[in-house]
Order: sequence, then C-alpha cells, then structure tokens
Amino acid sequence: MKNRVCELFKIRYPIIQGGMVWVSGGKLAAAVSNAGGLGLIGAGSMKPDLLRQHIRKAKMLTAAPFGVNIPIFSKYAESQVHTAIDEGVSIFFMSAGSPKRFTPILKEAGCTVAHVASSPTLAKKCQDAGVDAVVVEGFEAGGHNGREELTTFVLVPQARDRVDIPLIAAGGIADGRGIAAAFALGAEGVQIGTRFAATVESSASAQYKNQIVAAGDSATRLMLKALIPVRLIRNSLTERLHALEARCASGKELEAELGENAAKRAIFDGEVDQGEVEAGEIAGMISDIPSTGELMRRLVSEALAAAPGDALREAFRNENGFS
Repeated sequence: MKNRVCELFKIRYPIIQGGMVWVSGGKLAAAVSNAGGLGLIGAGSMKPDLLRQHIRKAKMLTAAPFGVNIPIFSKYAESQVHTAIDEGVSIFFMSAGSPKRFTPILKEAGCTVAHVASSPTLAKKCQDAGVDAVVVEGFEAGGHNGREELTTFVLVPQARDRVDIPLIAAGGIADGRGIAAAFALGAEGVQIGTRFAATVESSASAQYKNQIVAAGDSATRLMLKALIPVRLIRNSLTERLHALEARCASGKELEAELGENAAKRAIFDGEVDQGEVEAGEIAGMISDIPSTGELMRRLVSEALAAAPGDALREAFRNENGFS
C-alpha cells in the first residue's frame, strides 16, 4: 500500500520524531532516520551556528532523509531557516507561528514544508498557505501547546475533513496502539515526541529521562496559559507556578518565578525539580529507555498488531446482533 507521508519524505515508515528543545540533536535525528522514520533536529534551543553543527553531525551519521523543526516565534527563526537551507536541508517542520511567513521562501528553495497546527481551522490555513503536509497536535502533547485545548482524538478527524494534503497526528502517541488509532481517525503518519525523548540517543540528561520513566498516569499539568501554554511534569517549580496562577498572577510574576532557561535547567542540565520538565501525558506509559532502533522496531510491530480491521469486523458481525 502506498502512503503519502512515506512518499513525501522518502522514508520507510510514516513515523516522525518531534523536534524537541534540548532533546533532538543530530544524533537522535540520524538514529530515527537510520531506523526508517524521519528524524528532526529541534532548532528551538539552538543558535544558528549550533544548528549548523548538528546538521553536519546528522549528515555524518546518516545518508537517510532528516529535517529540522523551527519555531517561528524564535528570534533566530529567519537565520535558522537560511542556515539550514545553506547546509542542504530540504525538509522543514515549522511551528508556533503563521505558515505564511516562511512557506514561500522554503518552497522557492525547493524544500518540503510541514507545519504544526492545533486546530482544524489552522490546519486549513496551513494548506491554503501552500505547505506540503500538516501536523495536527492535540494538547495531550508535551512542551508548548495551542490554546484551543483540542485533544488528538477530536482534532485528527476534524482536520481530515478540512484538508486534502497529507495529515500527521501528534500528541498522546507512545506505542503502536496510538499509531493504529491515529490512522483509524484519518492520519497518514504520526509525530512522536516524549517517547523518543526517553531513548539512548536523546541528548537530554539522564535525570530528565528517568523523570519521564518514573512519571505516573497523572504526572503532567498544562501550565502558563497567560504566557504560552506548556505541559510539564509536576515538581517544585510547577507547584509554585500553580499557586501564582491560582491568584491570577501577572505574566511578569510568572516569568520571574520561571527564571532564565527553565527548560534547559531540567532537560539538559538535569535540575528536574527546579526546571521545566516538558513531557506529554503519555509519560505514564513509558517504563524504559531503549535505543532508537529498538523503539522503532517495537512501534512498527505494535502498530501492525493493533491494526483494527479484523477486530472491527468481528465486533460488528451480524451474528453479534448488528445489522
């Protein structure tokens, strides 16, 4: 069977590793691409020169396609775009901003462009702006989220009804069951973040990875809606922020409590009690830190085993009382 996501990015499996700050360096991106998926370098935590280094590292580690994820709100976004183009990157996943800003530049350079959206309306705007694919991300996802608070389960089918371009589901996907569910809802590929954050090749600290593994089924909380909504694993910092939010503290007060480089402190430096431990709700499903190759093999085999066709046919047989 042909799959438009695989054909678009020239990959074996329609599995994309999310571009996460302080997690998705050249090593992780290359490992995912070598395993048949599409690895993304997360440029959100990188200055242009560092992004250049990670692109070159990924090129040394893989001959397979890989891409970069660039948050449009970043002050370095424009220079990151040109740096990546100069380094020969041809796949761009853009997020956190208008698809109209960089899509014309990237298409003129001959690049393939995907854009992350948090609502069916924005997904349609992405298609109208000329992107090649759209990622619709439910607010189960870790890190920064849209304000609409639409879950993946309702977002994907509504977006499928609004767009004709390849549709990629993200948020709340940690195993093959989630992949099969996303396809049943109308997706043609999946983007997975937190599960890839807890792998050997992830550039995150051991403390951060272990925090994900130790997380329970209700470990995360959506915070900082007065700034930019972000899903975090609960710790001392989130409790202080929650207390501030409960009394309707100003954005400046919240920023002061966060301090400098809150995500880096937790994810890269390992200060998991005093920094932003960004992770999705699926953290409660993660119990190990495998290699990327092992995780990819697991995801593919689980997805094939969870494919709903036979189970649905059996459930809705006439003999069971359905007509």
